[in-house]
Amino acid sequence: MSRKLITLIMLISLVVTLAMSGCGQQSNQSAAKTIKVGSETTFPPFEFQDDQTKDYVGFDVDLVKAIGKQLGCEIEFVSMGFDGLIPALESKQIDVAASGMTITPERSEKVTFSQPYYKSGLSVITKKTDTTINSFNDLAGKRLAVQIGTTSAETAKKIPTATVREFNSPSEAFLELSAGGADAVINDLPVNEYYLSQGGNKDFKLVGEVINAEDYGLAINKNNPELAEKINTALTELKKNGEYDKIYEKWFGKKPQ
Repeated sequence: MSRKLITLIMLISLVVTLAMSGCGQQSNQSAAKTIKVGSETTFPPFEFQDDQTKDYVGFDVDLVKAIGKQLGCEIEFVSMGFDGLIPALESKQIDVAASGMTITPERSEKVTFSQPYYKSGLSVITKKTDTTINSFNDLAGKRLAVQIGTTSAETAKKIPTATVREFNSPSEAFLELSAGGADAVINDLPVNEYYLSQGGNKDFKLVGEVINAEDYGLAINKNNPELAEKINTALTELKKNGEYDKIYEKWFGKKPQ
């Protein structure tokens, strides 16, 4: 085999390799570039399943799709429990976790977070007939329902003498409150607000102040710094070109602060 032929083969191999890089996974050369995104899909308005189409919809869903378009990649959503997202990233079952995930020091030891894309905080929902709970200060000794693996659960466990029950989804926590098995639900403010705005339980109310201002970020495997950099670049561009604002207003009815 001549040197020219060897050189040509090496160049072709390099071009193919570069063409396949940049997005999350690619099963074969003919397949489209794909980012596999894990999400706990019972967390409206960030990610949930449309009752009619059965498609995954929500703020996070639209944002990740916009990022994928910006990167020239297809997006494949994988529904899983919230507490399984980081293990799935670490084992490379998914490339990104997009699930209203708060950026914390503990999580940052295991995954790389994108730049913050949403600021949230924790709030409390109780029954309208309950006059004993008016703020977080009134939760001591109460029965609290939370979603497993969340900052809501971490906060609830620090409340003195409170009994904490963890559920796989916010909807299950709300059902526990409705059934009388809990005195209050602690969850992220936009989730509680969306639940009530969509009809939720007419017997529920939002009480007290919002605590623990939190930033949401997209989580990426620590061994994939290239993807993290590309996602950050895409997020910055979406904020510049106005697409981020459009998605935000669609789901929250107001412009981002």
